Amino acid sequence: MKTYNVGCLIGSLATESINRKLANAMFKLAPEQLKFREISFRELPLYSYDFDDDYPEEGRRFKKAIEESDAILIVTPEYNRSIPGGLKNAIDWASRPWGTNSFANIPSGVIGTSPGAIGTAVAQQHLRSILGFLNSPQMNAPEAYIQFREGMINDAGEIANESTADFLRNYLKEFHEFIARVLTVLPRGA
Repeated sequence: MKTYNVGCLIGSLATESINRKLANAMFKLAPEQLKFREISFRELPLYSYDFDDDYPEEGRRFKKAIEESDAILIVTPEYNRSIPGGLKNAIDWASRPWGTNSFANIPSGVIGTSPGAIGTAVAQQHLRSILGFLNSPQMNAPEAYIQFREGMINDAGEIANESTADFLRNYLKEFHEFIARVLTVLPRGA
C-alpha cells in the first residue's frame, strides 16, 4: 500500500505531556506506510479575524503544514470536558480566513489519553464536532479512549502493556486503511 505523510497535532503544550508520550510510542507501532511528523502550534498568537488581511508567518506556516499532510492525527488531552485552548486556537488559525480552510478533505483521526477512567472521550466528541464542521473526513471507528496508567509507557518510550500495544497497532492499521479509502475518493491535489 501507498505511504502517507501524517501531520500530528499534540493537544497539550506541556513538555512532559502524556499525550506527547503516547504519540511518540504509537509512532513506533505504526505500519511502515505511515510517516508521522508533529506540527507544532506553540508559536501561534491568539487568533483574531484582525489577522485575516495580513496573516502572520506563523499562521501561514501552520496552514501550509496541515495542507501538505496526507492526513492529520490529533492526540489530545481533555481539559474541562473539552479540548485544550491551544489546540482550538490552532484549529481556528488553520480554518481561516474564510474560504481557506486547511482541513477540508484531509482525513483525520483522534485519540488521547488521560488518567481518568473514560480517557478523553468527551474532548474527542467535541473535537469530532469541530472537524465535521471543517469538512475533514474522520475515522469514526475504532474509537480510542486510553486511560493513562503508571508504567503504560516504559523508559524506552514504548507501550509496555502488550494488549494496549496490540490495540494501538490495530488502531493505526485501521487509520492507514481509512486514509487510503478517503484519498481514493478525494485525491489530494485533484
